[in-house]
Amino acid sequence: MQIIMTAMMIALALTLPKPSAEMIASGNTSISIFTFTLILFIITAFASATHDIAADGYYMLAHNPSSQAKFVGIRSTFYRFSMLFGQGVLVFIAGVIEDRTGNIPYSWQITIGTAAVVFLLITIYHLFTLPQPADDQPRNTDNNPWPEMMKSFGTFFTKRGIWLAILFMLLYRLPEGFLIKMCQPFLVGTADTGGLQLSTKSVGILYGTVGVVAQLLGGILGGIYASRVGLKRALWPMALSLTLPSLVYIYLAIALPSNEWIVGTAIAFETFGYGFGFTAYMLYMMYFSEGEFKTSHYAICTAFMALSMMLPGFVAGTIQMAIGYENFFWMVAATFVATFIVTALAYRKIDPEYGKK
Repeated sequence: MQIIMTAMMIALALTLPKPSAEMIASGNTSISIFTFTLILFIITAFASATHDIAADGYYMLAHNPSSQAKFVGIRSTFYRFSMLFGQGVLVFIAGVIEDRTGNIPYSWQITIGTAAVVFLLITIYHLFTLPQPADDQPRNTDNNPWPEMMKSFGTFFTKRGIWLAILFMLLYRLPEGFLIKMCQPFLVGTADTGGLQLSTKSVGILYGTVGVVAQLLGGILGGIYASRVGLKRALWPMALSLTLPSLVYIYLAIALPSNEWIVGTAIAFETFGYGFGFTAYMLYMMYFSEGEFKTSHYAICTAFMALSMMLPGFVAGTIQMAIGYENFFWMVAATFVATFIVTALAYRKIDPEYGKK
């Protein structure tokens, strides 16, 4: 999957649409080339999702439950480092090149090309250095994997407490599912739309760098805290941490501060809370997946995790356009209720010793 993603990024860097002034004036921005670019992004997304499932299973095979809890913050940290690079470093590079050349397609061509080189180096490194856990063996050695796959899929939906688990996985992050789709458009939005009118470069620094670093710290501290007290005791503090800090966006939408220090502090506060609170979500999925087929079951859990962000993301933009940013952020606050309900229900079922060091 890493090889496929590397190849797709190289292809993207070489084929990004570059509409001429005449094409823009005529309204023809080379739809066929754009469609090809979109196809490359779709292939990259599928490869990324498949890789994500493999990486999750690999993590669970390489660690016991206590070790999983201890290192979940570290694991989340390196995931956030990738976001720091993708949303911060790369956007900053694109913004700098755009400022100097005035050529937006060229700036992104260089930026994606840089990402392709980095990914190629990481892929080569992983080919030779990844360890081999003893449990990382094929479960089925014949040429027909379907019976085993169907069994692992079927047993997931017969696990005790399955519907509560699905409800928790879909609703625990509901506020963030709405917020994450609209916070960057809010930061760069014009005054007439209620946005903060920040530049691409500023968003790269504030949201993609300051915000991600704060999220890293929250994730690390969350992992340490959970490994000391266990998932059950950590669940409510983390649920509150996941939800309440997002109230800062209501303040930003009302005050519309022009001071980037104020904006950066608000972003850091919200992302730190999310990083800390997300730890409980990861641990809950590991907890529910324990038993036979735990890697397959965790993969299914991650599918629900993706769905929990996808479904609100589908309608977030439409809702925001209908009610404006300020009311949209108030609506996000109202969805805290869903998080609190599923947290209360899940809390009663969790083993008090799970995740303790």
